[in-house]
This record gives sequence, C-alpha cells and structure tokens, in this order.
Amino acid sequence: MLRSVLSSRCLRAWVSAILSCLVLCCTVGLAGNVFAEEKGKSAGKKVRKILFLGNSITKHGPSAKIGWHGNWGMAASAADKDFVHVVVRGLGERNGKDPQAMVKTIVDFERGYAGYDALKSLQKALDFKADTIVLAIGENVSALQSEQSKSKFKSSLLKLLAALQTDNNPTIIVRSSFWADKTKDQILRQSCKQVGGIFVDISSLCKDESTYARAEVDYSHAGVAAHPGDKGMRAIGEAILKAMEK
Repeated sequence: MLRSVLSSRCLRAWVSAILSCLVLCCTVGLAGNVFAEEKGKSAGKKVRKILFLGNSITKHGPSAKIGWHGNWGMAASAADKDFVHVVVRGLGERNGKDPQAMVKTIVDFERGYAGYDALKSLQKALDFKADTIVLAIGENVSALQSEQSKSKFKSSLLKLLAALQTDNNPTIIVRSSFWADKTKDQILRQSCKQVGGIFVDISSLCKDESTYARAEVDYSHAGVAAHPGDKGMRAIGEAILKAMEK
C-alpha cells in the first residue's frame, strides 16, 4: 500500500515538473518572438526626410572670382560626389528609396551667432518637418579665444539646436569641423550630447592630405583647395552613415 502511494506521488511530481517546463519554454519562446519583432521594427525604421544645415562644404553656389563653378558641396568634382549626396545615396541603398532632402546654408549663424534668430531664419527648413537633421558647421566660426566667446557660442548653439527640436522629434546629428578645432569641436560635442543628438567626430580627416581638394585638383584659390575633395567628402558622408547605424 505504501509503495503504491509513493509511486502515485512520484508520478504526480513528475507530471508537474513536465508541465512547468512546458510553460517556461512557451514563455521564453513568446518573449523571444516579441524581442525579434521589436528588433525588426527598429531595424526597419527609415529616414524619409533629411535636412542638411551647413556651410560651403555642404553647398556653395558658383563663384567665378574664386574659380568655383559648381552648385553643391565645395570642392567635390560633381554634385553626386559631395557628402550630402553620399549620405542620401547610402540611406537610399539601405532603405530601398532615397529620402527627401533639403539643404540650407547657415553661414550667417557661424559668422553672427550672437544675434541669430533661428526660428525666423529657418522657418522654411523647420516647415520641411525632417525626421533627421544633419548640422555641419564650425569652419566659419571665428577662433574662440576668450571664455566669453566660448560661452556665447555655446549658448547660441544650444538655442539653434532647441529650435531644431520640433514636435516631430527629429534625430539630430552634429559633426565636428573638417578643419579640426579643439575648442569649437568640444562645444559642438557637448551641445550635441546635451540635446540627445548623435555626434560625429571627423577631426582625423584634416591630418590626411589626400582628403583635401588640392590633392585632386590644382585649384588657384587656396580657400577652395582647402575644402574636402571627393575622398574627403566620401569620408565625411560615410562617417555620418556609420554613426546613424549605431
């Protein structure tokens, strides 16, 4: 009789253990499927509208007096060679369709950041409602030699970044200067971090002479020659794309 009771208890314990194991497996499997689904959604997020705000490296119209005849990023050899087109093309290859792109030059911010009215100056760009914004500035900002100038540049930059944070919550990407400047680049990095943006450090490019336009074309104007050439533009674009992947 005792042996029968023990056998019955062992059987019930064994069945209970099997059922618990099955429930656990189903739970883990369900969680795995949910995770895979969420991961898939994240991977499938597409850039549909992208706004580029920059200076001559981003876009510069024709200027005969300096020997520049393009209407794209100085000094790429063709429109599709500048970093803007590299980024747009890369996103298109990744997503299956090129995003809509808008390019606006904001040299007036670089040269007069203290009195810059972002909401007024960028109204059309803000109305574009980009889901991704690339801010490519710094080269035309005068050397920040005093604490006052550093503080003013940072506060003005933060106001600009705040204006870009519209209700559609765009991803903001800030790159360092092609002509690396430790002080300006540090402020760009800090401000980008403060607004939750993605910072792209391209400071190493200026150490490579082959990234300059003068290494590819014999420009008579030193300013044009000092801009990134096709190799430099490609490197800038690829650095931005890589940062966006992360």
